Amino acid sequence: MKFAASWTLAGLAAVLLITTPPAIAQNEGVQVGRNSGFTKLVPAEDIEQASRQQYAKMMQEAAAQKALAPPGHPQLQRLRGIAQRIIPHAVAWNPRAKSWQWEVNLIGSKQINAFCMPGGKIAFYTGILEQLQLTDDEVAMIMGHEMAHALREHARERMGKSAATNIGASLLSQLLGLGDLGQTVASLGVDLINLRFGREDESEADLVGMELGARAGFDPRAGITLWQKMAAANKGAPPQWLSTHPAGATRIADMQRNLPRVLPLYERARKS
Repeated sequence: MKFAASWTLAGLAAVLLITTPPAIAQNEGVQVGRNSGFTKLVPAEDIEQASRQQYAKMMQEAAAQKALAPPGHPQLQRLRGIAQRIIPHAVAWNPRAKSWQWEVNLIGSKQINAFCMPGGKIAFYTGILEQLQLTDDEVAMIMGHEMAHALREHARERMGKSAATNIGASLLSQLLGLGDLGQTVASLGVDLINLRFGREDESEADLVGMELGARAGFDPRAGITLWQKMAAANKGAPPQWLSTHPAGATRIADMQRNLPRVLPLYERARKS
C-alpha cells in the first residue's frame, strides 16, 4: 500500500513524554517470572543502539517506497494517541523506559503484523488494523503486548542465551589463544525487527500487555476478542504475528484467569 504524500523521516519521529506511574500494589496486576541472568551477557545500551539503527533503516526504506504514513494520517494519529496513554505505565516494568525515545509509525502493508523493538520503537502495519477492524481497546492489547517484549527484555535475554552458547563453545579456543571471548558477544547479529520469541515469552507479553492497557484505561477483555478475530481471519492458519504464539484456547484461558487482577485497574483508570 502506498500513501499519496511524500515526507521526511525526521518529521515522523514521535518522542512521547513519560511520567512515573503509581507503585503497583501487591494484590493487583499480573504476576510474571523474573528475567534470567542471561540478559547480563548483552549490555542494554548495545541492543537499544542496534534497535535504533535497524528501525531507522526500515522507516527510511518504507518512506522511499511511499509506504510510511504521514504525520496527519488518521490511523497514525490514533496509534500515537493510544501509545501516549500506555507509555507512562511502562516505567513500572522497566526503569530504562523512562529515557527511551519512543517512536510510533504506521506502514502500508497487507501484513497482519506489529512490533515494538528494544528502546520503544513501535510500528503497526495497515493490514492488522484494516483486516481485523480493530477497536481502540484491541489495538491497545496488541500495542501493550509488543511493548511488553521490549520492557521484559525478551530480545536481550534471547541474545544472552545465544552468547552463553557461543562462549561455552569458544572457551577452549580462547585458552589456546585462538580467539577473543569479547568478540563473541559483540558479534551477535540479530534481526530485531523480525525476531521470533518462544511461547513462554509470548505468554508473558500477553499478560503484561493486558495490564499495561488496563492501567491506561483500555478494556483488558479486548484481548480475548482480539485473538478470536485473529483465528477467524486466518481460518486456522496463524498469521506472521502469531507464528510462535501459544494456541488461541490456551492464551484466552490465561487471559480469563488474570482478568480479576486487571479489571479493577481498568475500572479505576476509567474513573480517573
